[in-house]
Amino acid sequence: MLLEKQIIEQVLDTALETGADFAEVYIEDHSSSALQSVSGRLEKSQNNKAFGVGVRIAKKFQSVYGYTNSKNPVDLIKLARDLSKSFNDEVKTHRLPLMELEVGKKHQPKIKPSTVSVAEKVKLLKEASKHASEYDPVIKQVICNLVDDEKQVLIANSEGRFVTETRVKVRLMISAVASDNGMMQTGYDGDGSGKGYEFFYEDMDIPYYAKSAARIAKTMLYADDCPSGVMPVVIHNAFGGVIFHEACGHSLEATSVAKNASVFCDKLGTKVASDIVTAIDDGTIEHGWGSANFDDEGYPQQKRILIENGILKSYMIDKINARRMKMEPTGSSRRQNYKFAPTSRMSNTYIDNGTSTLEEIIAATEYGLFAKKMGGGSVNPGNGDFNFSVMEGYMIRNGKIAEPVKGAALVGNGAEILHKIDMIAGNLDRQRGMCGSVSGSIPADVGQPTIRVKEITVGGRKKGA
Repeated sequence: MLLEKQIIEQVLDTALETGADFAEVYIEDHSSSALQSVSGRLEKSQNNKAFGVGVRIAKKFQSVYGYTNSKNPVDLIKLARDLSKSFNDEVKTHRLPLMELEVGKKHQPKIKPSTVSVAEKVKLLKEASKHASEYDPVIKQVICNLVDDEKQVLIANSEGRFVTETRVKVRLMISAVASDNGMMQTGYDGDGSGKGYEFFYEDMDIPYYAKSAARIAKTMLYADDCPSGVMPVVIHNAFGGVIFHEACGHSLEATSVAKNASVFCDKLGTKVASDIVTAIDDGTIEHGWGSANFDDEGYPQQKRILIENGILKSYMIDKINARRMKMEPTGSSRRQNYKFAPTSRMSNTYIDNGTSTLEEIIAATEYGLFAKKMGGGSVNPGNGDFNFSVMEGYMIRNGKIAEPVKGAALVGNGAEILHKIDMIAGNLDRQRGMCGSVSGSIPADVGQPTIRVKEITVGGRKKGA
């Protein structure tokens, strides 16, 4: 156990001494590594280890948070006592006894990162670099990043929660740079998992992702500039879901909703999307990038139906914001590490399958843009306005995928786009990403089938054609 039960109980009791009505202890033992190769040569290798304890105390809607790297009971009790000075109430709350320690058993790795040698990790980097570099002579540089993360957490609170689990993540990403006649383009691809290193041997097709990164770079190198204008846009599956994640998902987190800073406030039970749209946040997917046994408040992760057939069904809610909203928590509380207080966050968020096919969607589009792979972007959670780049794009002409185009950007509003989705394929796929918010950077899946937005503003360097 990361910390003796008796010590945890003492910290919780101390935290409640001055009238707080809730106390929580979060303990974390964390190790990670990050390796980078450039054109097949190892350039960076970094290993990190950290232990920390976070203590949170709350009364109604107000909460305070502090953390320490110490296991010393004296230091931990002092931290709890210092935090408790934020409250002053003669009415004391008595905690419930801690339940028997519950150990999370799902999502466990076969090969923990801590058992894999640096030499074996370098071998994976070289394999990825080799396949990308050999794709075509225009590929001048390949940068590969291999990261792994192994974390044991223990969470206890004054309501009797007492849980622990081990969380493991691994990821390999490949960036290929194509250059010719003074022009340069970058392609990017890769994959990750909530598994251990068995993922690279059993699941990930490293040559495929390496060649995909190189192919995107070469294709975009010789692509024409994208025309601008308002047009139908077909957004491909997997990372295409980043638009829903950024432009809509954050606005469904209680972090925004509880403060009345979301376009979806007071919209439960109302129509917020096209009838064919169902959106889900599921933290229980086996070995999912954003999955866990428990959220970071110690409550079981859940599958949350956010939007069903266009109707808003649920928000993602943590404990403190649940009080503000007068609703129940949804197991959605997450944090980067012990240095952050938890709050509502997404896990594995995606638009569910529809009834069309990719071929039917393309054939039904006389003219428009096929956004095969999305890039980065920005969004305002308060109003849902977004701007996203397209890493790999193609024009659609006469119902067929035509010439590749570069420099495309999608500009719009998340709440409006949901109503303009008029076709959804049945080829749901998800892709791994990192999500930043007030509780730090966390692993989160985004996903969707291929969808068509019947009208969206496309930014490009050419006039519409």
